[in-house]
Amino acid sequence: MAWLAVFAVIAVALVKIAFVDGMKPQQGLMGPSAEVSIPVVQATRATVTNTVEVQATVDSDAAVAVKNTTAGTVTYLFVSPGQEVRTQAPLYQVRTEVQPDPAATARVSGESEGGAPAAPVRSAPVYTYTDVYAPVSGTVETLTILIDQQVSVGETTATVNPGTFTVSGSIDAAQQYRLLAKPGSAVISVVGGPAPFTCPAVTLKSLASTSGGTAGGAGGAGGASRGVPFAAAGPLGGTPAEGGTPTGTISCSVPSGVEVFAGLGATMTVTAGQSADVVTVPLTAVRGTVTDGTVWVSAGGPAPGGPAPDGSPSDGGAAVGGPVQSAPGEGSAASGPAGPGVPGGAVASGPPEERKVQLGLNDGSRVEVVSGLAEGEFVLEFIPGAPAQVQPGLQPGMAYPAGG
Repeated sequence: MAWLAVFAVIAVALVKIAFVDGMKPQQGLMGPSAEVSIPVVQATRATVTNTVEVQATVDSDAAVAVKNTTAGTVTYLFVSPGQEVRTQAPLYQVRTEVQPDPAATARVSGESEGGAPAAPVRSAPVYTYTDVYAPVSGTVETLTILIDQQVSVGETTATVNPGTFTVSGSIDAAQQYRLLAKPGSAVISVVGGPAPFTCPAVTLKSLASTSGGTAGGAGGAGGASRGVPFAAAGPLGGTPAEGGTPTGTISCSVPSGVEVFAGLGATMTVTAGQSADVVTVPLTAVRGTVTDGTVWVSAGGPAPGGPAPDGSPSDGGAAVGGPVQSAPGEGSAASGPAGPGVPGGAVASGPPEERKVQLGLNDGSRVEVVSGLAEGEFVLEFIPGAPAQVQPGLQPGMAYPAGG
């Protein structure tokens, strides 16, 4: 009879599992969830130094042509090809015959005795001698004239190689806008060359035309954009990556005494202004051109866990720098500490206000706000429609870590 008792216990257990425990509601599994927050940053005071770095090349200056200034016959050569000369040194001499004045010749001849006309008086020819000088100091590269050769005004008769060098590089629209206040000098660092040196005179030139229209986005939505690392252009304008189509050139002459060679690479560092202790925001927060711009002011200020206007952290909460995906399970990213790479630790909590501002200098990452925005106000870190910055080490589309 013992085996009957065992089967009875098993039957009761199966009935309990099937009809008692199976009827109890079970806790559902939490699936993945996502929460999207809009990052904001605070307008703070800083010093903005408008420094532009341009990749350049060392080039030899072209030989200077010597133009003949007087028509006549070459009578003497002072130099030969390959000879060193200084500015205004004589290169060759031209003889020009002076034509006599017909009226003076008639007065001299007069009339002979008896009223008959006298024979014309023939005087010896008169010549002038003119030296042609070197336009610059350097080496006589070519001399294409010979003794007794007839030369005319404006004819190229020689070339002088100055033996000097120029450092030049291309600039795009963003850099050209930053150099509107023409710099007076530049610091040149030559690859494998001497210590960095200063070029005293900088020359800026705009290209007459570029293929495909104006480069760098000038004239497009939102006006000319500025280059900012890790930022991309959005549908409403925004900031393109640096290295766009060249729209101009910048160059400066290498000072005498600095030894360089043609073809060497160089970095030209140009400083075009500095603004100290001014209100600034990241360039990613501004859509605009030089002088005028637009920002989106956050109505709610910092989120819980973000910095207070005085710089101290507020209570609890999380800060996110872009679309955040929470980990599977209970809770969300907003309830934990801020993850790595969180810019500012603040999110917008209300509809932003679009506001016009006046812009000043920028250093490639932050821009001076001359008017329209007060220190301590919060603005959207990225203009509407522009993607958030991708932090180094993260691939596009990857979520920021939600937990600490």
